[in-house]
Amino acid sequence: MIPEQLHLHENFTSEHLEHARNILVYTPPGYELDPDRRYPVLYMHDGQNLMTPQDAFGGVAWAVDETAQALILVGEIDPLIIVGIYNTPERLEEYTHVPALRGRVKGQGGKADAYGRMIIEELKPFIDAEYRTRPEREFTGLGGSSLGGLVSMYLGLEHPDVFSRLAVMSPSAWWANNQIIRDVARLGERLPLRIWLDIGKREGPRIKHQVRALKEILLANGWQIGADLAYIEVPDARHEEAAWAARFGDVLRFLYPVLP
Repeated sequence: MIPEQLHLHENFTSEHLEHARNILVYTPPGYELDPDRRYPVLYMHDGQNLMTPQDAFGGVAWAVDETAQALILVGEIDPLIIVGIYNTPERLEEYTHVPALRGRVKGQGGKADAYGRMIIEELKPFIDAEYRTRPEREFTGLGGSSLGGLVSMYLGLEHPDVFSRLAVMSPSAWWANNQIIRDVARLGERLPLRIWLDIGKREGPRIKHQVRALKEILLANGWQIGADLAYIEVPDARHEEAAWAARFGDVLRFLYPVLP
């Protein structure tokens, strides 16, 4: 954790959602020294798990600020701002775009569009006003893991005019009988999105199969591995914070490379 570069905005409220939430912002090294420079932004879900161990699930934070800092200082990625959006008791509702069809969560979910409106109509304008961002879609990313990976994929597909870079880590592609896979299959063409997609090989064969299917449909729609799509199956990785933290540096290298 790099306290002097973390900025907490407590109880951010929305007209579209019931619960207020904290927003934690990482600013890159040199931000205070160069008042004319502007930076790309990566918005991330489950913000309490990203930078502060005291808030993180199981006490394990991804340390995204430390990872980004190290890569920026050695010139491996573009300096960027990272915005961590804390989740709320409505996490399952907000991170899914259709209700579940069966099981113990049948009928739950489906508020991702409202969550997306909060990010696009309220949070992004706030961040763009408070920080020296590059607000254009070319410099704006969205990312998360599990249900956070699912909602990142969904909102990216729905709003390619706002987001151009997606970190889709261990996405819950199984939600609502694989709805996101059907959504991608219906595209019929490539959208202008640079996508990181991954899964841990110890997350279960069914989950791995679904994410592989998602990858194949993206390829069929015109994405190309290495150009605008990265697909990784991570050996020995489980569905857990430590595994996502371990590969976050690779995510940043792909989504925010230093441009020539």
